[in-house]
This record gives sequence, structure tokens and C-alpha cells, in this order.
Amino acid sequence: MSNQETIYNKRMKVADLLANDCNLLSILQRLDIKLGFGEATVAELCARYNISAELFLIICNIYSFGDYRPEVETLDKNDIRSITTYLRASHRYYTSICFPNIHASIHKLVDSLDNVSRRLIDKFYDDYDNEVTNHFRYEEEVVFPYIEELFSKEGCNENRYSIGQFEHNHSNINEKLNDLKNIITKYLNEEYSSPLCFELLNDIYSVEKDLRKHSLIENMLLIPLVEKMERSNG
Repeated sequence: MSNQETIYNKRMKVADLLANDCNLLSILQRLDIKLGFGEATVAELCARYNISAELFLIICNIYSFGDYRPEVETLDKNDIRSITTYLRASHRYYTSICFPNIHASIHKLVDSLDNVSRRLIDKFYDDYDNEVTNHFRYEEEVVFPYIEELFSKEGCNENRYSIGQFEHNHSNINEKLNDLKNIITKYLNEEYSSPLCFELLNDIYSVEKDLRKHSLIENMLLIPLVEKMERSNG
């Protein structure tokens, strides 16, 4: 799917965009866009918040359309900082909202389980929590500072690090989350099935889908744009 085939455009009212896909509310939240924007179009709202309308629409398209493939050529190096700002905001969204909600539900669930099931679920979640924490920390402490260094030393990249190393070592942080989901759906004793289990699974499926979109933004936008900047810096 190309940009031309999607229904989103700069003239579209933001309220209509949300009516098409309410999941885009989380994007507004991460970009710190306040509600009460009235009849503002995408172009007007992005101008108000000093956000690239092209980048905003690309992110919305990635989240709404599973077969969408962004045309990265429509962006330039000035969009890189906006992308990293969005990715940082996503990290905060996951660590302050999504994962605490899942963690709280798991604690409620394991209180009713037998000892074996409790230890199993606790271990899988703790392992996942450590993995995702390390993943985000690597991006925050290595990848994003490296990108800022590229901007500060344009034409003179003395850092031996490259964005290719990030691409090569980019871990799949959804794998253990999928294992946890399978334990609950396939192997948890029927007597422990409860509304809380379904609520927890809804949260897991939701964050799993969101994390896939997060990875797409890194792989299809951030990495190609930074590679282009590295080439231009020599």
C-alpha cells in the first residue's frame, strides 16, 4: 500500500481520522497533543504543535494499515529528530502506562493460581520485563545519543558506531510476550479462567501489536534515514 492509496491526508479533520481508527488516540497522547482541537485539520494541528504533517500521517498509516509501506523518500534528516522524539515518547508510554497495567493484572491473577503456575508466569513476565528494559535502555543510551552526535558533527563522523549495528542487534521484544500469552491461553488450568484473564490478554495483544508498529517505525523510517545521513557525512 502506498501513500496515495490510504485515506489519510493533510486536509482531513483530526476528529474524522480518530473516528476511522480510535487506536490513533495513543499517538496523540505520545505527541502530547491535547484534546479539544475542534474542527482542526491534520495540517492545522501539526502546525500548531510544530510537528511534521508528513511524518504524522506516515505514523498514523503505519498504525492503521497492516500492509502500508512508507515512502521514506518523502522525509529528510530533519525528520530524524522528530522520529526519535516519538520513539522516546513511546518508551514512556509503554513503561508508565502499558506495562504497569499488565504487571498489575498479572499480580492479581497469580494470587489465585497454584504455586507451579504462579512461578511460571512470574518468571516469564520478569524475564520479559528485563529484556524490554534493556532494549529501551540501549536505544536511549546508545542509539539516540549517537544520532545526536551525527547532527553535532555533520561531515565528520568520528564515531565507530553505526546504525547498522543497531539494525543487526535489534532484538524481537515480542517473543517472550508471545510465550506469556500462550501460557495463559493454552496451558493455564480451566479452573483459573476468569474475566481478569481475558482483560490481561486484551492488554497483552494490544501492546504486542503496538510494539510491532514501534519496530516498523525504527526499521522502515529511522534506520534508512540515519544510514542516508551517515553516507552524506562520509
